Amino acid sequence: MRTNLLTAPALRLLAALLAAAALHAADAPPAAMTDNPLLRESPLPFHYPQFDLIRNEHFLPAIEQGMTEHLREVAAIAHNPARPTFDNTIVALEKSGALLTRATTVFFNLSGAHTNPAMQQIQRTLAPRLAAHSDAVNLDPALFARVRALYDARDSLGLDPESKRLLWRYYQDFVRAGALLAAPEQARLRALNGELATLQTAFAQNVLKERDASAVVFDTRAELAGLSDSQLATMAAAAKAAGKDGKFLVALQNTTGQPPLADLTQRAAREKIMAASLARGSRGGEFDNRAVVSALAKLRAERAALLGYPHHAAFQLAEQTVGTVDRLNRLLAQLAVPAVANARREAADMQALIDAAPGGFPLSAADWRFYAEKVRAARYAFDESQLKPYFELDRVLRDGVFFAAGQLYGLTFKERHDLPVYEPTVRVFDVFDADGSPLAIFLADFYARPNKNGGAWMSAYVSQDGLTGRLPVVANHLNIPPPPAGQPTLLTHDFVKTMFHEFGHALHGMFSHVKYPRFAGTAVPRDFVEFPSQVNEMWMTWPAVLQHYARHYQTGAPLPAELLAKVEAAEKFNQGFATTEQLGATLLDQAWHQLDAAAVPGADGVVAFEAAALKKAGVDFAPVPPRYRSTYFAHIFSGGYSAGYYSYLWSEVLSADSVEWFKAHGGLTRANGDHFRQTLLSRGGTDDALQLFRDFTGGDPDLQPLLVKRGLDAPAK
Repeated sequence: MRTNLLTAPALRLLAALLAAAALHAADAPPAAMTDNPLLRESPLPFHYPQFDLIRNEHFLPAIEQGMTEHLREVAAIAHNPARPTFDNTIVALEKSGALLTRATTVFFNLSGAHTNPAMQQIQRTLAPRLAAHSDAVNLDPALFARVRALYDARDSLGLDPESKRLLWRYYQDFVRAGALLAAPEQARLRALNGELATLQTAFAQNVLKERDASAVVFDTRAELAGLSDSQLATMAAAAKAAGKDGKFLVALQNTTGQPPLADLTQRAAREKIMAASLARGSRGGEFDNRAVVSALAKLRAERAALLGYPHHAAFQLAEQTVGTVDRLNRLLAQLAVPAVANARREAADMQALIDAAPGGFPLSAADWRFYAEKVRAARYAFDESQLKPYFELDRVLRDGVFFAAGQLYGLTFKERHDLPVYEPTVRVFDVFDADGSPLAIFLADFYARPNKNGGAWMSAYVSQDGLTGRLPVVANHLNIPPPPAGQPTLLTHDFVKTMFHEFGHALHGMFSHVKYPRFAGTAVPRDFVEFPSQVNEMWMTWPAVLQHYARHYQTGAPLPAELLAKVEAAEKFNQGFATTEQLGATLLDQAWHQLDAAAVPGADGVVAFEAAALKKAGVDFAPVPPRYRSTYFAHIFSGGYSAGYYSYLWSEVLSADSVEWFKAHGGLTRANGDHFRQTLLSRGGTDDALQLFRDFTGGDPDLQPLLVKRGLDAPAK
């Protein structure tokens, strides 16, 4: 989701980024050095990448040269005959690795958003080599000796608060990378890091390939009864592109649940799609991820033990805002009981509908979305199809997302067409601050493609940098199904929410105002990074914002007040399901990563371990499977969320509390936006994350607003 300069110990994060982007590439012939655009700073505004000139064959030579130059720079720092100073050691490290940062940033971002087989091969080639490069920096004894000498004398150096924190951050990065280990343990750590990088890459590529290979094909329109003409046209076009002309292809998303399940009237079709989704990565064949899951969990546990932690979760949580593993486990247990109780009540309502019709059957995971919509329609007298005409994509973007940012922060946006893009549907906007000065460039990449990772994320092509004066180039990526040619893009309620969410990440990157690139933008603890984006979701339904963008795409009529009232009344509907599926995935993540190496099951035991973990946690409710099963859980096995998927829930604790602050202080005002920007959004990682939260809200996090928001505050019946 984010990209930071890969300087010194920050390169330690690269192994996670290798899979976090879920990427790809190939052994290609070396490009001529003179025509490789990655070898030089882009001459475009804000150093915007030259997408029109970058080719597959440019990546490997540029990254290889970047590693060589970076090691030369690091060696000069480590063996500088002058005594270590903050400037000649820490600031020098911050400035090092510019070419490597530039090349890897473009490569990994494109690998997630616009991959191809050549890029996939390049990633497989690079994964262990970049991990080894990171270790070469982090485990350099001469370099660490200089950092340690400065850290030991930190209180006498006269550093300003941000500089002092940077010194602390570098020292911690080195220690967590194994700098204090003896030589034999460091050798084992290097081997583990290389193996992990390779496995994470394999997992990511298996998920992407299996998702495409598991697309479900139907022969007739009758099987897909309930879908709109627009949906059917999209599926027919996808089938034709796949060489199955005359059929209908249902592409799968990364999640367990699939959007068409809400509309399909034929139960056999729903079951076929759900079965394909649940089986991914666990049914044998070349994309089976069970052995990869087992190996990743075992190697992570071994690495944690080597670094002095009981398991990988303890290692990961040591620097997160939630505190300890025990505190997290208590929080999850506190949520699990009311969430599952709510889900069972919701299931009972749906089962009653099923039983009232001929040929009843037990509610299953394949049925949930379909019957949830029926209950919603009966209880609140509306369904998703009534909302979509009021959510046309461009209007949501300009009159909703951008409008809210203008009201809160004074931002303005101007689309430009002179900068190159890597895919024709990508849009580019200049972003101007309240005083009219340039702030950032924003890329909007909204449509799904076969060569694009699933889900939604924010990435940075250029991060703000106070040392060089660089301003940000950030991108939002969604996976909205493209409409048939000539038709408008009408969004579901969830996609509108996702647009506001991801733009919250973009604001975090664009507002960054730090001196050191190590702290820029979203360079905050993993369980804090989702917090600002979740806060930004609140403006989706804020009356002044909603009334501005929610207008019928044909007539321009505003969303009817009675329909809006129904939407607001339904806000807590199906929250038992939503919380339980999210908790299921969160608890699986912790189950895998709170094991020591000896307790990790082999490949044949992966599925059974998953079932046992869900049962032990009390969330083994078959109609609500986890949002991700282990074998396609890219967040934790190829992304940066290992032992950290709980971050979405914990960040929601922070955001729900913050939403209450905004409401109590007048809502959508420039004063509130400026306060949020100055105390938190602009600060990046320059201070303790919870302290930034306190600076904004004036207090510590409170769980109660989240319980109320999700309808989990009522006693179980």
